[in-house]
Amino acid sequence: MIAGLVVWAGVLLLCHVLWGWVPVLDSANLAFHEAGHPLFGMIYSGLGVYGGTLMQLLMPAACAFESLREQKQGGFYFCVIWFAENLLNIARYMADARTHALPLVGGLDPELYHDWSNILADWGLLSWDTTLAFCVRLLALGLMLWTLWQAWQWQQVQE
Repeated sequence: MIAGLVVWAGVLLLCHVLWGWVPVLDSANLAFHEAGHPLFGMIYSGLGVYGGTLMQLLMPAACAFESLREQKQGGFYFCVIWFAENLLNIARYMADARTHALPLVGGLDPELYHDWSNILADWGLLSWDTTLAFCVRLLALGLMLWTLWQAWQWQQVQE
């Protein structure tokens, strides 16, 4: 199991280094992200801008919780690494808050519809976009390493 998790995390990290995203997986993550805007916006209109990021993190978190509930330890670790990979996506989007270099879905105007540009501007932190993104990247890498460590320790106990 640990070897599979190391490969999983390694492939995800390699894709982020080479291309900035993971083919197929990040298309699904983007669908979750986009679905989150109207879903959270229906709860409260002010949540709409946060809904994309929230849903993008909620999906792997829910899968991790369900794996843990069903005592599927390998699935739990897999989903936590998926969660961490989503943090890498969020960091990339966050770092783009001022430059608007990333294309938005549907070609929307980034001046109006860039989530993290709007969020950080509202919080008065727009000039901190790259610093905050760096911190989120560190959190993602730390979470991946912690997960691999936990999986290794769990596997040692099982043997």
